[in-house]
Amino acid sequence: MSSTEERHDALRSLLGAWALGACPAGEAADLEQHLSACPECAEEAARLRDAAGWLSLDEPLDQPGSLRQQVLDWCLGRRPAELPVPSWGMPYTAETAKLDALLRDLGPEEWQEVAELPWHGGTERLRPAEVIGRLTAVDGLLALALGLPDPVPAAPGEAFAAVAAAGRRVPPQDQAPSAPVPRVPPQGGPYGAITARTARLLADQGALPPQSVRSRWRRQTHDLVRSAALAPQGNTPVDYGCGVLPLRDAFVDRALECYVHGEDVARAVAYPYDPPSPQHLRQMVELVVRMLPRALAGLRAARPEHAGAPAAPVGAGPAGRRLRLVVDGPASGEWLVPLDGGGPDRADGPDGPDAGPSGGEPVASMVLDGLELCQLAAAHRDPDRLPVGEHGDRAAVREVLHALPLLSRP
Repeated sequence: MSSTEERHDALRSLLGAWALGACPAGEAADLEQHLSACPECAEEAARLRDAAGWLSLDEPLDQPGSLRQQVLDWCLGRRPAELPVPSWGMPYTAETAKLDALLRDLGPEEWQEVAELPWHGGTERLRPAEVIGRLTAVDGLLALALGLPDPVPAAPGEAFAAVAAAGRRVPPQDQAPSAPVPRVPPQGGPYGAITARTARLLADQGALPPQSVRSRWRRQTHDLVRSAALAPQGNTPVDYGCGVLPLRDAFVDRALECYVHGEDVARAVAYPYDPPSPQHLRQMVELVVRMLPRALAGLRAARPEHAGAPAAPVGAGPAGRRLRLVVDGPASGEWLVPLDGGGPDRADGPDGPDAGPSGGEPVASMVLDGLELCQLAAAHRDPDRLPVGEHGDRAAVREVLHALPLLSRP
């Protein structure tokens, strides 16, 4: 082999590294000079450089969060669902699918990470499988309302009572868990039923592999969505032990908790996690706003030092104070929130800000992002440090900010 042929082969062997931009400057200059005189190598270089473009790291490999909904919309446009999921069930469908995608990617070491789950009563520290167990236990309350099996085992001595109550296996309020789980401290009061359910289920699933826990939870989410399609009005009451919600609101509530705790797990394992889509976030925001008067009443009962002006009697009419809540971002909207009892009015509805019961001018206005509102309602934000636009009665704004975290629960 001549020296010319040897040089040709040596330069040709550099084409792969050159296409990836990994050639030293001197070798790259020699190769580029050779390409100008060798059509065969120039053609190969162009092919390799084009292929290397597909390996660029400039574009993320993760699919956009909206892709799933786009595919579903396209499929349903071609063939409508025989049992369409009600609009109030769509956020839960999307958030459970997103969390399941995260869990499928977890390795053995990531399943041992500990996630922090704040709520207004403290912070729980759970591994991902225990977070899923907690979601399963509370979702089981929806299963009971829909006539599905309860995933939570009955407490000792409760089996006979459960049969007599036609399958209702929600433990008595304030009952202690049968097998204590260190990182889920028992709570009394209105949250006793939920914490007892969670503790029993975690004890029952403690020996299972994490992926088996995930599979059980995922099967239950599918069953819930299918059953929701058979109850499109969503009027069935769901008893949480600390309050009752109609099924349509309970599904949105569970979607919000699934998102919040999915993000808790994602943070613990350093995994990217997208917020809910704008249309789903809007449903979560509306639920939080509707529940806000209840939280305000709870704030005054629990911490009167945070209350603003003395509350007017419920039904006092025009004397009742109101706050204008302006939600910014993808889930934007405006509401007039009664501070002294009653339900909120839409300030951006078809009849404008003066629609609904009279209550005079709002005593204050508050502006914040919709996602931050939901995070605050989940006690994942500090009400004293949250960036908020405010005008008017500062005490009323502070009252609302401190009431929102009371919507969280263990």
